Amino acid sequence: MSHTLGAPHSVVPVSPASRPAARWAVAGGMLAGPLFLTAGLAQGFAREGFDFTRHAISQLALGEAGWIQTVNFLLAGALLIAGAAGLRRTLGGGAGAARGPVLVGVCGASFWAAAAFPADAGAGFPVGSPDTTTLSGHGAAHMLAGTAGYLALCAAFVVLARPLAGRGHRGWAVASRLVPVAVLAGFAGSAASVLAFTAGAGIGLLWLTALTARLATTPANR
Repeated sequence: MSHTLGAPHSVVPVSPASRPAARWAVAGGMLAGPLFLTAGLAQGFAREGFDFTRHAISQLALGEAGWIQTVNFLLAGALLIAGAAGLRRTLGGGAGAARGPVLVGVCGASFWAAAAFPADAGAGFPVGSPDTTTLSGHGAAHMLAGTAGYLALCAAFVVLARPLAGRGHRGWAVASRLVPVAVLAGFAGSAASVLAFTAGAGIGLLWLTALTARLATTPANR
């Protein structure tokens, strides 16, 4: 009696990013920036007395409708932290697999701190506020949280340039090292115009969306 041995079944490796939990987490990281910016823009155009050339999006957390922006901060922070966890699973190991996601998580935590310590009123917003701004303790904490968060995000971009290059995306890797320059330039220009700060922050959040999507859809062994 003879036995025929069949060919061994080929095993298709499962990418960490293909697991349901990782997919949802990565999706959260990709949605955080666009949702936060869209909600901020919508409120800015709807709130009486708000002027994007004079006021920061953070100030939308002040006044009667300020709870909306507070929720926006909390939601964005949660999505960024979830995205950081998903990004770590996506990277699996290698260069930037640990430090990059941790830095993104720090940025997410900074959004929670910004919600806990609101910005100061000033420049006439909310309506009835004085034109001058007096820095308070919670206002200083808000500024410190934002600074720490975006510095961590800029550092994450530099760190994550290595896995981008390792997956064959050399142009993306170069861009990921240059985007922090644009973000920091916007922050430096905030002394002349609040719009520069808003633009810098927006560039950082949108680049995180693009970068996360690129890493999540590219096999590690590319």
